[in-house]
Amino acid sequence: MPSVFFSYSHADEALRDQLEKQLAILKRQGLIETWHDRRIDPGQEFGSEINIHVEKDDIILLLISSDFLASDYCYEKEMLRAIERHDREEAIVIPVILRDCLWHDTPFGKILGVPTDGKPVTQWPDRDQAFREVAQAVQKAAKRLGGSPQSPASCEPTNQVSPLMTEPGMRSSNLRVSKSFTDRDRDAFLHEAFDYMAKYFENSLNELASRNPEIEGTFRRIDANRFTAVCYRGGKKVSACTIFMGSEHLGGIAYSGSENAATNGYNEQLTVEADDQALFLKSLGMGFGRQEGSKLTFEGGASLYWDMLIEQLQ
Repeated sequence: MPSVFFSYSHADEALRDQLEKQLAILKRQGLIETWHDRRIDPGQEFGSEINIHVEKDDIILLLISSDFLASDYCYEKEMLRAIERHDREEAIVIPVILRDCLWHDTPFGKILGVPTDGKPVTQWPDRDQAFREVAQAVQKAAKRLGGSPQSPASCEPTNQVSPLMTEPGMRSSNLRVSKSFTDRDRDAFLHEAFDYMAKYFENSLNELASRNPEIEGTFRRIDANRFTAVCYRGGKKVSACTIFMGSEHLGGIAYSGSENAATNGYNEQLTVEADDQALFLKSLGMGFGRQEGSKLTFEGGASLYWDMLIEQLQ
C-alpha cells in the first residue's frame, strides 16, 4: 500500500496529531500507511531514519507554517529533496497549509495545496472540515498510486511468521496522550483570539464599504479589551455592536448588539474550552444559536459575530 511521510515542524505537532486522526480511517481500510519522526525508536539514528522515508515513501505531506519555513532541516533536508522526487514523478508531494505564512514563492508553491485555495487550516471555522479535505486529497493520491481498500482477510500475512521476528521496530501508531492547558495558556489564547477578531472586523468593514458605495462602516478600538463596529446605509445607522472581554462576569468574548454597551449585557458569548489536544472557542448559542457546540477557530468565532452584525444589512 502507498506510504505517507509527514514533513513538519515540531511546533506544529498538535496539528499533525489532528490530521493523523483524520487519516486513521484510510489506514484502517488498508489504503495507506503513515510515518513521521516520532516513530523513531531509541538507539536509531535520527537523520538516517528520516532520510530513508524522504527517499522511499510514496506520498509526502509538507505541513506548512512559518516554523516549517524557518527550519533549515525541514526546508533543506526534507522539502527540497521531496520536490526533486515529485518533479521526477517518484513521489506525490501535497503541501498542507497549516498556518498563514509566505509560502507561494517557495519551490512547492507551484503545487496545488490543501485545504481549498490554500486557506490555512487554522483559519477555517471548522478545523475538522479542513483536515477532512486534506484526508480526501491523500485518499485520491493513494488511489492514483494503485492503493485500494483491503478487507481484513487480505491484510493478514500469508505466512505464519510473527511480524516481530522480521520487523523488530514494529509498534502501535496510537501513541497520542492527552494534553493539559494552564490558565496562562487559556488567557493567551483568549487575547490572541480577541486581537484576531478586532482585525477581522476592521478589514471586513473596509472591504464592505469598498464593494458597496452606499454603505459606510466605522471601527473603533476603545481599549485593549473592547471595540465597536457600526454600519450605515445612506448615512443612517443600520447595525452596530460592541465586542468585549474580561469583565467581572465573563471568562470569554461577548457580543452586544449596541454601540458602547455596558459590560453586564450581551447577546452572545464565546468561551475558551479545550479537548484532549487543543484549545478552541465555543458559542453559548444565545439568540441566533449559530455554531452552538462547535469547536471554533479564531476565524470561526469572528465569522459568527460578523454574521450577527451584517444580518441587518442583508
